[in-house]
Amino acid sequence: MKEALCSWSGGKDSCFALMQAIQLGYVPKVLLNVLNEEGQISRSHGIPAAILEAQAAAANLPAYLISSSWEEYEQHFTAALATLKEEYKLTHAVFGDIDLQPHRDWEEKVCANAGLTAVLPLWQQNRRALVLQMLEAGIETIIVSCNASMGERFIGQRISPALVDELEAMGIDACGENGEYHTLVLDCPLFLERISVTVTDKLEHGNYWFAKLELTDIQP
Repeated sequence: MKEALCSWSGGKDSCFALMQAIQLGYVPKVLLNVLNEEGQISRSHGIPAAILEAQAAAANLPAYLISSSWEEYEQHFTAALATLKEEYKLTHAVFGDIDLQPHRDWEEKVCANAGLTAVLPLWQQNRRALVLQMLEAGIETIIVSCNASMGERFIGQRISPALVDELEAMGIDACGENGEYHTLVLDCPLFLERISVTVTDKLEHGNYWFAKLELTDIQP
């Protein structure tokens, strides 16, 4: 049995990676996410902890949320991997990276240090084809952060084939693999039910725009 955790960002890539890993025979046991020092929002995507927990509940999986600064990220991430390995008797960890070699090198290093094997189901697949496969597979996802060159108007927009065309025409990577944008999955085949989220504000931080997000009980 190939029992695995998923490094879960809350976005489309980690979601699709987990879906692909399941098809390859991996059995997911827990979702791991790193929050900021205050433990309020995720480090990379700015997603509130309550929304990450709602995603995990919808996927019928436990969420393991840790807090860390960027400086101590590797130390805390490795410790979390080791803890989860023991608690859930894991052998593998699933990641959603596509083709950034330094990311893969880091993931393989921290997994090796924790006694796990890194699995990257999306590795070196065509980025445009991947995002279209995600949509065809039933992933509903919105943009929750993006760089200044994209601008605040994209915050809250649902990813669609037309939006992918628009982004590529702007010179933006279709998957946002270079960090141009990040997403939040509202629904997918892994979820027992759709989660409902409202964008209540758009905040600029550094050279990036972030959605202020709120979990809502009423389905749109």
